[in-house]
Amino acid sequence: MTPDRAATTALSFMLPKPWRTALVAAGAALATLAGCAGYSPQGLQAGQGEAQVRQQMGEPTGRHALPGGAARLEFARGPMGRHTYMIDLDAHGRLLQWEQVLDAWHFAQLSPGLPKAEVLRRVGRPAQTMRVHSGNEVWSWRHANYNCLWFQVEITPAGQVHSGASLGLDPECDINVPGAG
Repeated sequence: MTPDRAATTALSFMLPKPWRTALVAAGAALATLAGCAGYSPQGLQAGQGEAQVRQQMGEPTGRHALPGGAARLEFARGPMGRHTYMIDLDAHGRLLQWEQVLDAWHFAQLSPGLPKAEVLRRVGRPAQTMRVHSGNEVWSWRHANYNCLWFQVEITPAGQVHSGASLGLDPECDINVPGAG
């Protein structure tokens, strides 16, 4: 190990967890940029092929079937990221549209009874999943907001949204919340 690397490694263990997490996320973002993949689909144009999408975005984190042979490519920028881009391709693999789906409008569409496959198709994979005492799973997504909240949905063992949506404090945020802790 080089002296510089040893100093960096020692320093990383002295930092608080949120700082270490931020450093890891920043390193991952730089590695992604160095690999020629972009963070967002900004600049992609309707009609471009899937190969061009992958060249700009990197490998998708999910692929979801759409009606008529079309497909939705998921590009989750997590688990610490607050964006997931869904890129819709027609049956011939040409770009139709893209959107960032981690927002209040998309979350509001996740109603009780919705199958978990549809949740994944709409908002992508969660940043975290956790089993609770009822046997259900709580899926959580980070998203851009000013209150350090994350969006959560409870999924039943049968694979359906149980209780709709809720907002909770993101445990990775480093804010001083009155009454917490």
